[in-house]
Amino acid sequence: MSLWPLIGIAIVIVGFALRFNALLVVTIAGIATGIAGGLDLHSVIAELGKAYNDNRYMSLVWLALPVIGLLEHCGLRERTQQLIGHIKSASPHHILTAYMVLRQLSAALGLTSLGGIAQMVRPIIVPMSEGAARHRYGSLPADVSLEIRAQAAAVDNIGVFFGEDIFLAIGSVLLIKGFLAQYHIDIAPLHLAIWAIPPAICAFIIQAIRLSLLNRRWRQRSQIERYAQNKPPQEGKVQ
Repeated sequence: MSLWPLIGIAIVIVGFALRFNALLVVTIAGIATGIAGGLDLHSVIAELGKAYNDNRYMSLVWLALPVIGLLEHCGLRERTQQLIGHIKSASPHHILTAYMVLRQLSAALGLTSLGGIAQMVRPIIVPMSEGAARHRYGSLPADVSLEIRAQAAAVDNIGVFFGEDIFLAIGSVLLIKGFLAQYHIDIAPLHLAIWAIPPAICAFIIQAIRLSLLNRRWRQRSQIERYAQNKPPQEGKVQ
């Protein structure tokens, strides 16, 4: 068996290590692998075109990015922060937990595209969480603001990751069934979906507790920052 078709892996490693254009590196690696595998250049290009045509709908997500950028340019983040500021009881913990519930339930129904980091987290959830934190705690230290953004992305990933397996027709459930079928283990997708419910519940509880603890730390850090800013200068150090 020839090992030459593995040359594409070496090209990818070298190209990424030298920080060349990722699209160019992957394209060259695909062409080199195809030629090393015995295909002519015309056949390789034809296969690349067929793969792009079969998965062309995956590129539709990029159409949302200009729309989101335009909305942010027109003040979407500012309006979101102002709106959440009118809700007195809102806190980052409440907003992130509520979004995780929404994300997990929608993924369990097969609506995995309902949220997303680019479509939902960055333009809406992050401004709402930071706005609620500033409204309740005052000015936010830079590390607290970054941590809120990280947790907003985390709840999106946790919600969809553990929620989508509850949906019968999702790719991950079918992949598990196909893998087990290779070893003559016959399990209905319904059973896989049912047994995905306990991990989803546990993941939600664990992350909700973490958010509650983090919310307490964010409040303390903000109070310390506010005290440091309002602290009067010490005697003997006033110029």
